[in-house]
Amino acid sequence: MKPFGGNVLFLDRSDINTDEIIPARYLTEISKEALKPHLLEDLKLEGFDPSRDLVGKAAIVSRKNFGCGSSREHAPWALEVNGIHIVVAENFARIFRQNMFNCGMLAVELPGETIDELFRTFGKSETQVEVDFQHDRLTFKSGKIQKTYTYQLNPFDKTLVEAGGWVEYADSKY
Repeated sequence: MKPFGGNVLFLDRSDINTDEIIPARYLTEISKEALKPHLLEDLKLEGFDPSRDLVGKAAIVSRKNFGCGSSREHAPWALEVNGIHIVVAENFARIFRQNMFNCGMLAVELPGETIDELFRTFGKSETQVEVDFQHDRLTFKSGKIQKTYTYQLNPFDKTLVEAGGWVEYADSKY
């Protein structure tokens, strides 16, 4: 299973699409490593600079419909190769969400009110998230402030994440 948790990058926008996660011009690359420097380079978000803001981040919190757009594995791969194994949002584009689980990564959906609370409480400060995968809990911490939230995954998606992804799951079963 991949490591989960660490420093959080807050992206305060809905509808962040796969072309913003990894621009289509890099889809001809033949390794995940080649995608690494291009993560979120086309994301238009006031004050956001990927060369500065991605450093040391291991998790993303965003708004609605994260990963919309083209259905390709490159978007989760670009996150993975940058050490980001968890994205928390109100909801995800269906194919992106499944691609995250297929790669052994977490796509955690929380209610809109909870996402709003996360942005209000932690969005402007250095924040870490700890993942208790066995008990389906996320704990966000910044200074003396700490809040814990529960989430749900369907059993098969949880199994994929535990295995490390679809390929690892298939290797263990077939």
